Amino acid sequence: MDMEQRVTESSLLASFSDYLEAQRLVDRMSDDGFPVESVRIVGEGVRTVEQVTGRMTRGRAAAMGAASGAWFGVLVGLLFGLFTAGAAWLWLLLISLVIGAFWGAVFGFVAHWSTRGQRDFSSVMTLQAQRYEVHVDKERAAQAARYVL
Repeated sequence: MDMEQRVTESSLLASFSDYLEAQRLVDRMSDDGFPVESVRIVGEGVRTVEQVTGRMTRGRAAAMGAASGAWFGVLVGLLFGLFTAGAAWLWLLLISLVIGAFWGAVFGFVAHWSTRGQRDFSSVMTLQAQRYEVHVDKERAAQAARYVL
């Protein structure tokens, strides 16, 4: 049975305006031992929502690049640190952090500068749906109906 055929052979169990309500229904079914492998949560009317989190300046881009570069530097330092012992391990970690932060700041600054002001803000994009439908395979529809009564 292919995926498209499986989707068409389902029954609508319930519809919610909030994802958490749909999640709670499926969780309740799971807790009760219902075979939730036959259940799907389908988002209808999906749209993207971009929440602007602040102004992006060259300084902020450099700072964010430095932070991510520092984490990368720590990771590299920890990997190389596996082959060192004593105080050299700590120095290796610190030097890796500093080098990572420096190059992260440079790349963050250059990346933002190269956009020439076309996107001077930072944001987080999410997907949202107008409603969330809980579908169940037709074979289990009667058994699942008791969870929405």
